[in-house]
Amino acid sequence: MGTASPYCASRYHSIRRQSHAVRVGELSVGGKNPIRVQSMTTTDTLDVEATVRQTLELAEAGCEIVRITAPGVPAAEALGPIVREVRAAGYQTPLVADIHFSPRAAMEAAKYVDKIRVNPGNYADRKKFQVRDYTDSQYEQELERLHEAFSPLVLRCSELGRSMRIGTNHGSLSDRILNRFGDTPRGMAESALEFVRIARSHGFEEMILSMKASNPKVMIEAYRLVVSLMNAEGMNYPLHLGVTEAGDGEDARIKSAIGIGSLLLDGLGDTIRVSLTEDPVAEIPVARDLVRRAEAWWNEPGTEKPGPEELIDPFSFSRRPCGEISLSGKVRIGERHPPVVLVHAQHPLEQTDKIISEFARAQSANKDAPIEGLVVRLEDSSQLPHLQVLMGSLTGAVASIFVEDSSSGPNVLEADEGSLDLIWLSSTAHRGPASLASFLHSCETAGAKPALSLSVSDLSPEIIEVLSRTSSPPIITLADKRGLNPVAGYRALAALLGQSGLNLSLWIRNFDRDRLFSEDETFSSRLLDSSILSGSLLCDGIGDLLSIEDAGDLDRNRGLAYNILQGARARISKTEFVACPSCGRTLFDLQSTTKKVKQATDHLKGVTIAVMGCIVNGPGEMADADFGYVGSGPGKIDLYVGKDRVTNSIDEDEAVDRLVDLIKQEGKWIDR
Repeated sequence: MGTASPYCASRYHSIRRQSHAVRVGELSVGGKNPIRVQSMTTTDTLDVEATVRQTLELAEAGCEIVRITAPGVPAAEALGPIVREVRAAGYQTPLVADIHFSPRAAMEAAKYVDKIRVNPGNYADRKKFQVRDYTDSQYEQELERLHEAFSPLVLRCSELGRSMRIGTNHGSLSDRILNRFGDTPRGMAESALEFVRIARSHGFEEMILSMKASNPKVMIEAYRLVVSLMNAEGMNYPLHLGVTEAGDGEDARIKSAIGIGSLLLDGLGDTIRVSLTEDPVAEIPVARDLVRRAEAWWNEPGTEKPGPEELIDPFSFSRRPCGEISLSGKVRIGERHPPVVLVHAQHPLEQTDKIISEFARAQSANKDAPIEGLVVRLEDSSQLPHLQVLMGSLTGAVASIFVEDSSSGPNVLEADEGSLDLIWLSSTAHRGPASLASFLHSCETAGAKPALSLSVSDLSPEIIEVLSRTSSPPIITLADKRGLNPVAGYRALAALLGQSGLNLSLWIRNFDRDRLFSEDETFSSRLLDSSILSGSLLCDGIGDLLSIEDAGDLDRNRGLAYNILQGARARISKTEFVACPSCGRTLFDLQSTTKKVKQATDHLKGVTIAVMGCIVNGPGEMADADFGYVGSGPGKIDLYVGKDRVTNSIDEDEAVDRLVDLIKQEGKWIDR
């Protein structure tokens, strides 16, 4: 996109982006207002009583803005009594109409609600998935047609004092946008800005933008791009953040934390929704946990000094260059390989039997998600015999043991011929270049590979000179924050190493010292922190090794590491499910159906399956899926391969079996 405008004030300090405030009912979004938490009803909008009841339940749970689907004029008309009953119950919670294909429904809904959400990919655009070449003249004609179709809603919202969300979704882009920009984050941003420019031509400014995708990597890039493009045109509209079709359970919370949390950490976001295929009330605590983090980050005093110039492009994903390292000839570290998973032993080395027993349980739990390196802490030389026993017991079962050294270094240990690889982790660099050179020599003498725990300030020209001369390139991890949050610390390390021409492996560690938010010690809090820290970096292409060290036992830490890698699309170790969170358009029970689909297919490593409640969230929103299971009518299911519908109107009772048959026909089925 040429020279891009920065998307945030700093990638080294969490500084809130300055947007202008937009009124949504009695609330304001953006500016200096708090981050607003949203959700969406899952009831049939025509069932006024049920929709009112769920709206009130959400408000009671702390939801500040409630969205209700209006797929057609009858549902839009039902918003009138819904609004009246909610207000009669004493709640002033702003209500939003969710519009997709129908301008008539939008015009009707604007009479009643506080905000209208339109999807620019299908509002006044019937998506045909056609490949067509538009001349510049034809493209301009399309924009004129769009101007004519969208302007009446803009004028009505302006007249009635309504705000609007221009909500782009990945995979539901118009054929016009796909032709010009492709199915890309840039296309998502441009799709929204087409509508924004039309609204601005009428003097309408009460807009909020969103760039949702089920893939956090795509979603992060799209939000960065739209902010950069807005900056270039002098726009500062608030942002609504969300990872759409995130699914349920731990995986959904991880994906949401990666996408939403990463952007909040960079100062972006004014209102958020965590989309779960669960009861919508369950979304609120997760969203509020993310909001608490953002508020703490943005209020944290900092020097706001500029950090080192980065070599990565934040607007397009690519792995950071990294030299290759082999661990015992079994596992390879490097930019051409997925990040390696390490797990930290929770027991001291004297309890070797407990470490071995816990390791065996964790390693046998999932053969597709193995522990590739075990991290142990060596307190002093008296523990060396226990380390020797551990090495002998785990040879052949794990590729490497990482020794976090608090003693005299690897020169006091002789590695047996043919044993697993030892990686010796030291923080000697802060003592100066001579100490570092001695450590690197000791590793070479002892047959161990070096790893260094560095702070940003350790990377002096003298230290860089020593690192550039060594024949055994060390693995690098962050020593401490030194005024930076850990995400910024790793970014700075990557930048300084890159500037020095040192393509060394970076190990992302998640443990107590590097918590992003220390006020809550629950597992849920640790899950969010680890997802934001690791996911932010992985979605920047930074990170060659990953360890989760504070979430529980070895198996719990291993599982969370793999789930974060999958959520960031950095390493696929199991089936990927894309499931919409349900709404009034849904034509079956999404929670129970998603569970049935998972039970039948959750062993298919590397296969992505989308479960969508209706055609609106069908072929478009499941852009990344290999297979789709989409509601097409009451009790009826359509099946897709990619974006192609291959089977129509199957009875729901037999649809899961037919999905399995389809996966087999496509050659992607394996037996358990």
